[in-house]
Parts: sequence; structure tokens; C-alpha cells
Amino acid sequence: MLLDLKIALSSLSAHKLRALLAMLGVFLGALSFNGVQHVSEAMLKAAEAEAEKLGPGLFAVVAGQVRFTHGGGGTRGQSVQRTFTVQDARALAGGVPGAVALAPYLAGNMPIRSAGVTVTTQMVGTWPDYPQIRSFQPAHGRFLTRADVEGMERVVVLGNTIAERLFGGAEQALGREVQVFRARFRVVGVMEPKGRDLTGTDQDEQTFLPLSTYMRRAANQTWISGAYLRLAEGADVELAREAARRIMRQRHHLEGKKDDFSVLTPADAMELRREALDLVQTLGAITSVISFAVGAMGILSIMVLMVQARRMEIGIRRAVGGSRGQIIRQFLLEAGIMAGTGGLFGVAASILLVEIVCAVAGFPYVFEPLFTLATLAGSVVLGLAAGAYPARQAANIEILGVLSA
Repeated sequence: MLLDLKIALSSLSAHKLRALLAMLGVFLGALSFNGVQHVSEAMLKAAEAEAEKLGPGLFAVVAGQVRFTHGGGGTRGQSVQRTFTVQDARALAGGVPGAVALAPYLAGNMPIRSAGVTVTTQMVGTWPDYPQIRSFQPAHGRFLTRADVEGMERVVVLGNTIAERLFGGAEQALGREVQVFRARFRVVGVMEPKGRDLTGTDQDEQTFLPLSTYMRRAANQTWISGAYLRLAEGADVELAREAARRIMRQRHHLEGKKDDFSVLTPADAMELRREALDLVQTLGAITSVISFAVGAMGILSIMVLMVQARRMEIGIRRAVGGSRGQIIRQFLLEAGIMAGTGGLFGVAASILLVEIVCAVAGFPYVFEPLFTLATLAGSVVLGLAAGAYPARQAANIEILGVLSA
């Protein structure tokens, strides 16, 4: 076996370019498979961490039928529904088992101005319990109060990015005035940096104001976008979901009609995100199989060329007592070494790539030994399979025919 290994390494060293070309396909296959699987797992871990930040008790009922894209973003599949009211939200808070906090909300994109600077923000009219329900607290100043809501006060709480774009920083924004709906509002707080939520909304680019102010003084409407609830720890989410559907269907008189609302939890968004990532993993696996197939064809072609170029060497080995089995083992060993080396370098490159992607994107770093070992083992098996035909071809070379030639 040691002699076979020495001969294999010597042969590969003598045909470096051919060996490198044969390794390239396996390298790319291992890189894409291991890299895509690890990045997908890192993205899933990041989404799970975001869901944990929201807390297990978040529960939302929103107007219209919401559909999620593969990237995780939410879109309404129907025209904007104008049937969801604050009274509906109060009925949900009183009728959903385990509901301990309520924050109805109205959201819409619009410009906000200050000192000649204009930025577009998602304006969110809501109630004081919003930070508790969404686990999203002010970093400076305060959030909205019940007095703000009852008095329809002209006060706002800025998202972190909005404060920086308008005033250069969170602390500088406190006490300043902004113009919204052609009216002046006083900044009473700036939220902590939060980033995007599971639906893809950038929470740092939101601006919060009392729901009553938004509905009466600005939008002049009676409907809202939806309501967030916080369920008590250990509450039955499915029971709460069914209760919410029953309440909304009764209040909206939907007998025999489709729901004009959606009931959502972080688990729903996570499931859709997981389905999207499964698709990414599947596409990555298909790409990897194609790369591995190209690598296998490369090894097969180059091994056939090597057999033809080494007919004299094979004949001499057979003449001095080398058996067919030894010839087969030698060529299989060469194919396995090429594929294994290509796979090893591909895995190493993929690990480095995953580290870079996780660092740049802010994903938690993930290393799955099972994926890595499977990639390496698959590379070697691929090489052995690709080298089987050339090895048999080499073993069948006739000694007398070679020597007479």
C-alpha cells in the first residue's frame, strides 16, 4: 500500500497541471455545497435570534390577507382593508385567552422634516404598551404616554436612524421639533437601535406618535392597520389564534366570506423564512451536484489520458510481477487523492467564506461538522467512482502488446 501511495504521488507530481484541472471541479463543488449549507444555517440562526428578541408571547392581528415573500418580507395580497377598528382591538384584548397587553397601530410611509432636511419614514401611530409588546425600548427620553394618546398630543418618538439623519444623533434630537402633516411635533424620545424585524421592516427608520393624533389630526380616518398583543407566558397560541379569528369574523359579519384580516405570530414568519432557506439550500445542493459532476468528468478524462500515457510503465509493472489488483488500487488511489485534495481545499475555502459572510452580514457563525465530513467523504467517493473505469482500463493492458510496441 505504501508503494502504491508513493507511485500515485509521484505520478500526480509529474502531471501537476492535469491533476489541478481534475481537482478544480471537485473544489468548486465542495465550496458551493459546504458554503451554501453553512450560510443558510447562519441565516436561520439569525432569524431565530430575532424571533427570540420579540419574545414568545407576541401576537398580531392585522387588516387584510398578509403573504410573505421568500425573503421573509410581508405584503398584503388584497387592497387595503378599512374594517379594522380600535374597538376590534379592544375586543381582542378582552376575548383572546392569555392576552395581557394591547397596542393597536396605524402605519404608513410619509416624509418628516426638520431644518431643511426631509426623510421618508414609516409613521406608526400606537399606544404606550408598544415597547413592552415588541421588546423595543427608548434609548433616550421616553415613549408615548396615555396622556399623549388621550390629549392627541403632537409628540413623536424617532427611530435611531431617523434621529441621526435629521439631527446627527439621538441625544441632539431630544426636545427638537419636526414637521409632520404640515404640523409641528416635539421629539420626546429616540428608540434603541433595533434593525430589521422578521417581516423585513427596518425598525430604526420608524417614527412613533399617539394613535389618536394620527387618526384624528392627520389621517382623519376611523380604521387602523392592526393590533399587537402580548400573551402571558405559557399561553396556548393556537387557542388564542382560534379565539382571535372567531372574534374578528363575528365583529366583521363574515359568515360565508373569507377573512379580511390575518393572525400572525413570530413562528409563522419563522416557518416561512425556514421554507425560503430550504429552497436556497436545495438550489445550492443542485449547483454543487453539477459542479461535482463536472469534477468527476474531469477526473475521468484525465485519468484516461494518464492510462494512455503510462502504458509502458503499467506494462513494466505487470512484467515484474504486478497484479491487476495492484494496478487498480494504484489508479483508484490517484483518483481518490485528487478528489479528496480538491474537496479538502474546497471545504477550507468555504469555511473562510462563511466567516467573511457572517462577519459582514452580522450573522452568528455556524460550523456544522456533519456537513463538512459529508462533503469530504462525498468528494473521495466521487473520485473513486470516476477513477473506476480508468483503473480497469489500466489493469486490462496486455503486457506483451505493450513490450512489443
